[in-house]
Amino acid sequence: MRVERARYFLAAVETGSLRAAAARCGVSQPTVGQQIALLEEDLDVVLLTRSRHGVRPTPAGQALIEALRRLVEAEEAVRESAMRSSGAYRGRVQIGGVTVTVETIIAPVVGRLRRHHPGLRFAVREGASSAVETAVLDGALDFGVITTPLAPAAPGLRRIPLISAPLGAYARTDHPLAGREQIHWRDLETWPIVTMRAGTVMWETLHRHVVAPDVVVQAMSARTVKVMVGQGVGLGVLAGFDTSADITDLVWLPISDAQPVHLCLTQRQDSRPSPSALIVQRLIRARAGELAGGPVS
Repeated sequence: MRVERARYFLAAVETGSLRAAAARCGVSQPTVGQQIALLEEDLDVVLLTRSRHGVRPTPAGQALIEALRRLVEAEEAVRESAMRSSGAYRGRVQIGGVTVTVETIIAPVVGRLRRHHPGLRFAVREGASSAVETAVLDGALDFGVITTPLAPAAPGLRRIPLISAPLGAYARTDHPLAGREQIHWRDLETWPIVTMRAGTVMWETLHRHVVAPDVVVQAMSARTVKVMVGQGVGLGVLAGFDTSADITDLVWLPISDAQPVHLCLTQRQDSRPSPSALIVQRLIRARAGELAGGPVS
């Protein structure tokens, strides 16, 4: 039995969709469907039920989830041992990211690897998602972890979805909107706004939904947005990712008519990442799975 078939099955169970499982695993939807069908043949059991609403495990499939998860984990442990013995945990990995991904995903992964594999070196470049993708396409970065841009990926780039979060606004606890459970885009038309700088996904999203917003501060980081809100500068438009939590007296208000913000891993379609870069990518996807409440295949 091929272990990647178990990976595809687990991804389908966790996402509830063959299409989402394919996006998570970086393969086509037909590939996921075919490999799960072959896994069912290998095990002589039906694992998934399919409907127009997605997929869910059969009782037999549910009973096998933990065993298949242990199989995947065992293969990863073998691969990690092989990489360690071959010296793959060495070299330099160049990563791009926006501030929220550097803080919540990239930094924890780098910290973990540096504790156990001191031979690794990293270059981490922060910038807007569009700038990171340009650097990846030019070969200046191995890959990027970014907020998924609103425009389609440029030819030659591949985006692998990681996690999503709702969009909202931070407000001081004494702000007139602070007592609401949620707000709407129209509520932002009459208040000063603090958000990420021009050229970022946050900036573009805000300007798509609010006509002539009164942006009083364009910030370089999510933390700066929160600091400004804490000082009473305005409402801070950000996605609901957990970042530095030492700024008190703020509330986060989801924007009910806003689409979620998505994070993705972006890389060149024709790239052949080094063994070290592949290790880092795998751990980044695992870290994203932790933030989403489950493993990412």
